[in-house]
Amino acid sequence: MRLYLFTAVAAIAIAAPISAQTAKNAGGQVDKAQVNKIIDEGITRSQVMLTAAHLSDVIGPRLTNSPSMRVAEDWTQKQFTEWGLKNVHKEGFEFGRGWTLDRSSVRMVTPRPIQLTAIPIAWTPGTNGTISAPVFVAPMKRERDFDKWHGQLKGKIVLVTLPNSGNEPDTAPFKRYTAEELAKLDQYEQPKYDPEAADRRLKRLDYTKKLGDFLKAEGAVAYATMSYRDGKLVHGEGYLFGVGDTMPLPGVEIAAEDYRRLARLAKIGPAPTLEINTEVRFDDSDTKAYNVIAEIPGTDPKAGYVMAGAHLDSWVAGDGAGDNGAGTAMIMEAARILSASGLRPKRTIRFALWVGEEQGLLGSLAYVEQHLATRGNASDPAQTGMKRFYGWSNRWPIKPQPGYGDLAAYFNLDNGSGKIRGIYAENNPAVVATFKEWLAPFASMGATSVVIRKTGGTDHVFMQAVGAPGFQFIQDPLDYNSRTHHSSVDTFDHLKADDLRQGSIILASFLANAANADKALPRPPLPTQPVVTDPFAYNDDED
Repeated sequence: MRLYLFTAVAAIAIAAPISAQTAKNAGGQVDKAQVNKIIDEGITRSQVMLTAAHLSDVIGPRLTNSPSMRVAEDWTQKQFTEWGLKNVHKEGFEFGRGWTLDRSSVRMVTPRPIQLTAIPIAWTPGTNGTISAPVFVAPMKRERDFDKWHGQLKGKIVLVTLPNSGNEPDTAPFKRYTAEELAKLDQYEQPKYDPEAADRRLKRLDYTKKLGDFLKAEGAVAYATMSYRDGKLVHGEGYLFGVGDTMPLPGVEIAAEDYRRLARLAKIGPAPTLEINTEVRFDDSDTKAYNVIAEIPGTDPKAGYVMAGAHLDSWVAGDGAGDNGAGTAMIMEAARILSASGLRPKRTIRFALWVGEEQGLLGSLAYVEQHLATRGNASDPAQTGMKRFYGWSNRWPIKPQPGYGDLAAYFNLDNGSGKIRGIYAENNPAVVATFKEWLAPFASMGATSVVIRKTGGTDHVFMQAVGAPGFQFIQDPLDYNSRTHHSSVDTFDHLKADDLRQGSIILASFLANAANADKALPRPPLPTQPVVTDPFAYNDDED
């Protein structure tokens, strides 16, 4: 009954297209007729779950530059075009190799046969048939550890993670934020500038390649890592995707319970024997990755644009449903809602589906460099892969591109399928009042919080790093961090339809408000190189 009355109220909203001239959100004020049209479209004709199902069930995992990613690039462009969006296209940037997992099997054959839960590590080579060899536990995490195992690894499958005794979770795996938890997010955290810490991270990035070279030189036939979660979850993350950077021998991640069993058996001897058979394919036919872009054109070509984005790529252990099929589906649904509602915004509304996010936000970084700003000098050494991710924010000066001032606002979604509870203001107090006004119509849907703190780890980060107004929404965690993130259970079953509909509606409303506002959102100053936060600190090489 409540839904019927709610839908009926929404349905009597003005039927004519919403124009920039009739919008009433100057200075942040919300056009209530606009909100009603967005809610009606987003509830009664929602496509968000059909989109999410196609991405996760039909296309499946979308590793950057893989064949399934190419399918996803084509399908998302087709959907945007069918929904009436304009200027639908791809923007490429240099990335690296494609990689596909066709099948894999990891079995313990002695002292008894057991099928193990395991997955090949991304961008490692296949076994070219079945490898059969005893395991050898040789924990290594630094280059200096190599000396300890010299001369002992020939013909072995080397277990390189230090086994522990168990790390069962001690909190509920599924949760929603309480009011008290949301309030704790509203605390200003002073930024810290520690370039030496960034330098240490950069040096550690070479370790994995050196590990592979060491294992190969020692005659090991394969290596294995332990999953970082209990519950038979595996992930398979790997980062050596550059042409010429591939690991020289097969690698697998083994479920924590299975890995610890192997380690216990090896401790008391004799060492168990494994059979590994992994079939993978590399594709170097196109080393570029491609962001997908689509637009609702604005009526004022001088007003700039607002933007929303989510990353389309995923890892391959699951189906990429929560990370980040959910965010992608909400971005696409917001585009559909606004197009179907007849919105004629003053500013162009641009939608971006990023790739290479899982390998270091590389797609959004490429966009920033092409459209917004570059960092550093022409003489700085070129950086690729994860080195590019860690090193970019420590390059100075920032040099704005001609289109730097055109971006009026960017909104990102990348925290699973949880309900939107608010938005992070990213240490920008000047936007707080406006965001509270934009959220006000959605208080009954659970979205009320505007918190000052920054959040990281996803595609608005490098926009913020050049002073552009990029923001991330607050979402209920659900089981994202505890179980599904990057894992083998990141499937459609864990998506919440009501939450995805709510998120799509709120995003569409924020975009409409930002596109039709008389003034762009206040933005921070162009960043300049800061002084070191703690000039008296001594650094620990172990951190």
